[in-house]
Amino acid sequence: MVNIGQCIKDELERQERTVSWLARKLNCTRAAVYRIFAKNSIDTALLTSISQILHRNFFQDLSDDVFGE
Repeated sequence: MVNIGQCIKDELERQERTVSWLARKLNCTRAAVYRIFAKNSIDTALLTSISQILHRNFFQDLSDDVFGE
């Protein structure tokens, strides 16, 4: 199963963005972002925001994992 927190962390690193940058975009603390990285599951509204901020459809990653694509 996809670890969504790790996927978000990996994408952030791939884009050479910082945790502070994402925290500002999400209007939260750096600690909250690190908690997101540690999650195996995530609220869909939060995942929608992160997907928009990072311009990546994380829902597709989850779907591909579930349906084996």
